[in-house]
Amino acid sequence: MEKISIIVSCYNEEKVLPLFYEELIKNIKKFPKNVDFEIIFVNDGSKDNTLNIIKSLSNKDSKVKYISFSRNFGKEAAIFAGLQNSTGDYVTLMDADLQDPPYLLIEMYNYIINENYDAVGTKRVNRTGEPIIRSFFAKIFYKLINKMTSFEMVDGARDYVFMKKTVVNAILSLKEYNRYSKGLFSFVGFDVKWIEYKNIQRVAGQTKWSFWKLMKYALEAITAFSTTPLIISSIIGLLFCVVSFLLIIAIIFKTLILGDPTSGWPSLVCIIFMVSGIQLFSLGIIGQYLSKTYLEVKQRPIYIIKEKSENL
Repeated sequence: MEKISIIVSCYNEEKVLPLFYEELIKNIKKFPKNVDFEIIFVNDGSKDNTLNIIKSLSNKDSKVKYISFSRNFGKEAAIFAGLQNSTGDYVTLMDADLQDPPYLLIEMYNYIINENYDAVGTKRVNRTGEPIIRSFFAKIFYKLINKMTSFEMVDGARDYVFMKKTVVNAILSLKEYNRYSKGLFSFVGFDVKWIEYKNIQRVAGQTKWSFWKLMKYALEAITAFSTTPLIISSIIGLLFCVVSFLLIIAIIFKTLILGDPTSGWPSLVCIIFMVSGIQLFSLGIIGQYLSKTYLEVKQRPIYIIKEKSENL
């Protein structure tokens, strides 16, 4: 018997969970009879009825297991917890909002079995339904981060990944506190097959990702996988030193040789403000990296479990 672990992170998903479970079970039935399943729901500190719904599903279906956090630790922590507690030969990550279509599961499985890929990832070919400004900044983000890192992060990639246990073990070996799963999946490498599909709107409930949260998430990704911003701040500092040195020489020449007295305090104030802004910007970049180091050094747990199912 082969076993597939399906990890589903949940945060306030009471409206969509019954629909997701029904659709998932319908597609699980398409698999060969020698394939067993475990469905691990990770309740990420939901405030609604999500946990009770998961418990009722677990009571009626032995394949359903659950982990419930003591508070909201974030999706990255939920993914990590699910991977740590999975026991399958293959593992897949899914969102409960049905934006990760369950009908792709059998296709992903077949690619790994028949073509010997280590993992099968999914990516959206469009962003239909998303705000234009969010789509614009998403494309900018992927262009920037791919120039900053030594490996490629695929534009439009989802966390919906089907992988062998070897890939899971490689990801779990990366113990950092500040986690960005898309980057970690790209970092570990392996042979990955990408499946493209059109963007799907969530069937119920509301997205938990505001524009501000996505911006913070993007900064997490950049600081987690690249030191390029530090290099940029150093180059800017060096450039301003050179410019200021040249300006000093020009002012000395203009004053002593040409006899033109120095003047223009408003322009001087503007220059001071600009240089101060550059300094604060550079300090802010350094501060971001220091804050990540501070969080890593404290070695706090990535998540805390309040309760979990007996069969896990």
